[in-house]
Amino acid sequence: MLWIGLALQLAGLPQVKAQHAGQDSTYKKWFVGSTLLLFGNLDKTNNPEYIQLNAGYRITPRDVVQVRFKRSVYAWPIGLPFGSPSFDKAGENYPGHARILAPQIGYQRFWWKGIYTSVYVLNAFEKYMDENNKKIGNGFTLYTDFYLGYQFKFFKDRFFFEPAIGISYWPIRSNVPESFKAVEKKWPNYFVQPGLDFGFKF
Repeated sequence: MLWIGLALQLAGLPQVKAQHAGQDSTYKKWFVGSTLLLFGNLDKTNNPEYIQLNAGYRITPRDVVQVRFKRSVYAWPIGLPFGSPSFDKAGENYPGHARILAPQIGYQRFWWKGIYTSVYVLNAFEKYMDENNKKIGNGFTLYTDFYLGYQFKFFKDRFFFEPAIGISYWPIRSNVPESFKAVEKKWPNYFVQPGLDFGFKF
C-alpha cells in the first residue's frame, strides 16, 4: 500500500492539484472529529474505554495541523499485531491493566486529490494497575504515528471520512512494571493499524 501511494505521488507531481482549488479562499479552515475505532468499546472482554477527540486547522489548502486527545484502558501488550489471535488469549494479557492519557500533535499533507500522508507525536502518560485494581506505578511512552490515506468528502465538503493504513512506533517507553515487561517482551515496539477518522469542517 505504501509503494502504491508513493507511485501515485510521483506520477501526480507535475500536475499536482490541491485538495481545494488554490485560488479558493472560502475553503473551511477548522474541523473537529473522532474515529470509528470507538466501536472497539463494544468489546465486553477487554473494553478499552477508548476516547479520541480531534481538532485541526488548515494552514493552506494542502497543509493541516491537528491536535488529538486520547484516553484508553488496555490489558494487552501494545506491540500485539492488530487482529492477532493472541489477543485475549490466556496468558498473553498483562497481569492487570494500564490507563493512558495522551495528548497528540500532528501534521497532514494532501498531495493529489484526497491522498494524504500524516505524522503524529503522542505523549502517553500511563498508570499501571495490578489484577486487584491497585496502582503499581506510573510510566511514559512516546509514540510516533505515520499514516497514508484518502479523504472522502460529503455534503458539500462539510463532512469527511479518512480511511488509512498506519504504523505506530514507540522509541521511548519508561517505568513499565517488570510483570508487564515479561508479557510484552516477545512483541515488537511497533504495530500496523488502520485509521478511520471522520469529522466536521467549519
